[in-house]
Amino acid sequence: MFITVPVPKNEQLNSYAPGTCEREKLKKALHDLSNDFFEIPAIINGKEVLTGNLGNCIEPHNHKHILAKYHKVGQAEIDMAIEAAMKARTDWEDMPFYHRSAIFLKAAELLSTKYRYLLNAATMLGQSKNPFQAEIDSACELIDFWRFNTYYAQKIYEQQPLVSPKGEWNFSEYRALEGFIFAITPFNFTSIAGNLPTAPALMGNTVIWKPAGTAVYSGHIIMRILKEAGLPDGVINFLPGSGTEIGDLIIDSPCLAGIHFTGSTKVFNNIWKRTANNIHLYKSYPRIVGETGGKDFIFAHSSADVKALAVACLKGAFEFQGQKCSAASRLYIPDNLYDQWLKEMVEMLKTVKMGDAKDFSNFINAVIDKESFDRIKGYIERAKNAPDAEIIWGGECDDSVGYFIQPTIIKTTDPMFCTMQEEIFGPVLTVYVYPEKDYHKTLDLCDKTSPYGLTGSIFAQDRKAILIANNVLKHSAGNFYINDKPTGAVVGQQPFGGGRSSGTNDKAGSALNLQRWISARSIKENFVPDSDYRYPFMSES
Repeated sequence: MFITVPVPKNEQLNSYAPGTCEREKLKKALHDLSNDFFEIPAIINGKEVLTGNLGNCIEPHNHKHILAKYHKVGQAEIDMAIEAAMKARTDWEDMPFYHRSAIFLKAAELLSTKYRYLLNAATMLGQSKNPFQAEIDSACELIDFWRFNTYYAQKIYEQQPLVSPKGEWNFSEYRALEGFIFAITPFNFTSIAGNLPTAPALMGNTVIWKPAGTAVYSGHIIMRILKEAGLPDGVINFLPGSGTEIGDLIIDSPCLAGIHFTGSTKVFNNIWKRTANNIHLYKSYPRIVGETGGKDFIFAHSSADVKALAVACLKGAFEFQGQKCSAASRLYIPDNLYDQWLKEMVEMLKTVKMGDAKDFSNFINAVIDKESFDRIKGYIERAKNAPDAEIIWGGECDDSVGYFIQPTIIKTTDPMFCTMQEEIFGPVLTVYVYPEKDYHKTLDLCDKTSPYGLTGSIFAQDRKAILIANNVLKHSAGNFYINDKPTGAVVGQQPFGGGRSSGTNDKAGSALNLQRWISARSIKENFVPDSDYRYPFMSES
C-alpha cells in the first residue's frame, strides 16, 4: 500500500495582541503553571523514573521562584535507557513509515491545539522568552519540524534507482542505523530540543535524549505530547542530569550509532574527540551531526537603508537576549552611515522595556542562568576597561531579582577585539566602523575574523555590492541574508546550519538532516537467473 504524506504548510503565528482569545489562554496557562509546583521524572521505556537526586527548574527573570524539581539520572538509569532503546529498535524500525509518520503528525496537531499555550507558557517561564518568541519557537517551529520532516522523509524513501534492465528489479531500502541515537539539546530553543530526538526517531531509530538542565521544564511537556500521540515505549528516553556524566557513559557504549547535538563548539569538539577515541568499540561508525556556536555578522555597505539596518541590528542582536547561535553579534558599518545609524538605534532603544516574561510589554527578558550572566557581564567589563573599546549604549547588569543584562552596544577601533571574535551568547553587539572606501578590504576582514560560519547578512541597495559580499563571504555563513537580520530561519524556507566551527551544516528542517539517520541498502532481484556461466565471447566460432 502506497500512502503519501500531506503536503505541509508553515504553522500560522498567533499575535497575542490585546483583546485576542489566544492572549487570554496564554495568560491562564502562565498563571496555572506558575502556581503548580511538581516534580519531573526521567522517562525510560515509557515509565516515570524517580531517582531522588533533584535539580531545580527556576524562572530566570525571578530566580527565587522554583517552578519544579527534576530527577537527575545516574549510571543505573543510563544503563536502563540504553537497554530500553536497543530493545525497542527492531519493532520501531519495522513499523511502516506511514505509521511512524502518523505519530509525529498527530503530535503536531496536539501541539497546534491542546498543548500550544501550555508549552509556550513553559518556555516563557523556564527560558524567559516573551510571548511572540515562545510562539515562534515552542509552538510554530516545532509543529513545522514534525510536519515537514515527515514530508521530506517520504521524498527520501521515494528515491530509487533509475534503471532496472529486463528481467531485473533494482531498488533501495533505507534502514535505521544499527544502534541508538544520542540527542543532546540546548536551552535556547524548545523547537530544537523537540526536533533533535524526533528527527532520527522518524527515520526508524531509537533515541536517548539528554535535555539542557535549564530546559527540562519544557522538555517534559514535549514528552507528554509524544506519549499522547502514540510514541511506543523505549523509542525516545528522556534523561535529565549532568551533561558530562551522561555524555561520557553513553558515548562509551558500543551500541552508539549517532549523535544529534546543538550546543557549544567546545563541548562538541570534546564529544568528537571522545567518539574518535572509542572508534574501535562501535559496531559501525557513528553519525555525528552538530550545530554549535556562532559569531554572526551584519555588514553594511554605504548604500544601505539605515533605518532597516538599525531595526535588523536591534532585533537580530537583542531579541531573546541574544541567546541565539544566529544572533547578530558584530556589525561592520561604513563611516558615512555610522552617525545616522547610532541615532536610529538610540531612539528605538529608549523605548525598549526589559523585565519579567509574564509582563507582555517587555521586549527583553532575562538571560538563562547565573553562569551566563557572569560570562556576559565579564565581556562588558572588559570593554569598559579597554583602551580601544567603549560602551555606547547599555552596559548595566543586575542579578538581584533576575539575570538581567541591558542591551549593550560596544564600539571598537580594533576589528580583532575579543567581542568581535568570541561568542558571547548574550545581548551584546560590537560595532566596527570602517572607511567607506575599504568595502572589499573589510569584507575580507569579516571573513577571517571569527572561526565560526553560521549566519550573516549584507545590507546594501547597490546590487554589485551585494554580489561582491555574497562571493567574498561564501563560507562565512551557512545561512546568508540580504537586507534582513541574520536570525529567524523558518522550516521549509531556510534550512538552518553552518560550517567551520559552527557545525556540520546538516541543515535542520530539510531532507539533508534526515539523510544522516538512515543507512541505505541496495537490493537487486534477478527474475531469470543465469543458467550458464559462459559468455558469448568464449565461443570458438
